[in-house]
Amino acid sequence: MKKITNLVLFFFLTYPLIAQQPFNNPPKGTYLNPVFSGDYADPSILRDGKDFYIVHSSFEYYPGLQIWHSTDLIHWQPVAAALHKYIGSVWAPDLVKYKNKYYIYFPANNTNYVVTASSINGPWSDPVDLKIGYIDPGHVADEQGNRYLYFSSGAYVTLSEDGLSVTGEAHHVYDGWTIPNDWSIECFCMEGPKLMKHGDYYYLTVAEGGTAGPATGHMIISARSKSPLGPWENSPFNPILRAKSNTDKWCSVGHGTVFDDAQGRSWMVFHGYENGYYNMGRQTMMLPVEWTKDGWYRIPENAQVEKPVLKPDAVQPAVNYSLNDDFSGAELKSQWKFFGEYNPGRYQLCAQSLVLKAQGHSVADCSPLLCIPPTHSYSAEVEITTEGNAIGGLVLFYNKQASSGILADSVNILANLRGWQFPTVKNVIVRHAFLRLLKKENTVDMYYSTNGDQWMKIENSLEVSGLHHNVLSGFMSLRIGLCAIGDGAVRFKNFRFMPL
Repeated sequence: MKKITNLVLFFFLTYPLIAQQPFNNPPKGTYLNPVFSGDYADPSILRDGKDFYIVHSSFEYYPGLQIWHSTDLIHWQPVAAALHKYIGSVWAPDLVKYKNKYYIYFPANNTNYVVTASSINGPWSDPVDLKIGYIDPGHVADEQGNRYLYFSSGAYVTLSEDGLSVTGEAHHVYDGWTIPNDWSIECFCMEGPKLMKHGDYYYLTVAEGGTAGPATGHMIISARSKSPLGPWENSPFNPILRAKSNTDKWCSVGHGTVFDDAQGRSWMVFHGYENGYYNMGRQTMMLPVEWTKDGWYRIPENAQVEKPVLKPDAVQPAVNYSLNDDFSGAELKSQWKFFGEYNPGRYQLCAQSLVLKAQGHSVADCSPLLCIPPTHSYSAEVEITTEGNAIGGLVLFYNKQASSGILADSVNILANLRGWQFPTVKNVIVRHAFLRLLKKENTVDMYYSTNGDQWMKIENSLEVSGLHHNVLSGFMSLRIGLCAIGDGAVRFKNFRFMPL
């Protein structure tokens, strides 16, 4: 056990910082996908001069709609969360800038909302209900300044000039691209419309084939029109991108957005599942786009999702983005998201600790505080002190029906295996313990320590490969969670994440 402890300490001292793409070593001048490792689904990207901003689906994780910034498209840094009011599960958003104002359109709770800000850093407004159904809004404005929202149905609606209300009925103008009947797909499920103007044409990019299901299902489809309102002509290069078999490294690739960089090169961001690691969720990837002489776009033949890709021309110093947290700041770091609620009155940062008020009766209903692991294998650990009748824990959490981990009450170390919770080592602590999860591929061992130096493995381990959308639905991922259950509070100190 001392050998494992020393190994972990070595990595903490020599590799304490995590960037969005920390573990790839591609040839000089290239990058490897993904550009966002871990659960970053449905990317929507905005270029604002030489700056790029991106936002993803935030589902039940709050604060939601986390915005990231980059100047080179490879290294990203969190900027602000645009949504603090809980309104349900937030799906595919669209980030746009119109007349010096920023907007994010997104579906949640069977309607569509918009939040706005004068600065990308915020403050962002409370969500405004557009009072229209459908999902996956995609914004476009014509040369006269008329604004429209497209939806997954192939319909559009007109927007008011301020973008805060719908001014007309929905008009269906696009049926999508016909998928061959012998292809293995989840469903036709056209979704994720993203629009841009390039040359004489407006381009509509959609996803078809189902978000998950068979690896070959999800795909990227393109159409163009001289008007933002159609009629739309499908691209002869459809599908623009698609996994060809269930042995591909990246599965269910889709939900693309095409954009130009400051040097005039075109790119596409999209998402996909990594084969064997669906539990990490859909990860954000990027490939270059080329234009044909007759005005269609396609992925160059030499650009492949799993191969090194030439970097964009822009240069940016490496961004140090770390999951490690000593809780010394005045505000909770952007990596942390509550599941199913946001109550800032529930936590306090003080004395280099996070004090989290306990609630609920189990991991399922305690609204754990979660972060996204960016690697297959890692160690995560934290120091806890329980107060009152609270139970504190370090868990892997998919949703209320699927979570497991190691916990501690006032005297016992507890194991939680898919909701079955029991003391696994009794009467070994006095309200204070160190907890660790050691994940190697899809097997997780669990440890505790009374002093942070000598670690003891408990007898219970986890196998987590099946904790993903194709089994559990919900479109989410397996995240690392801090739990405070029952009555009282749990004090967390020195959260440490180490890639293995």
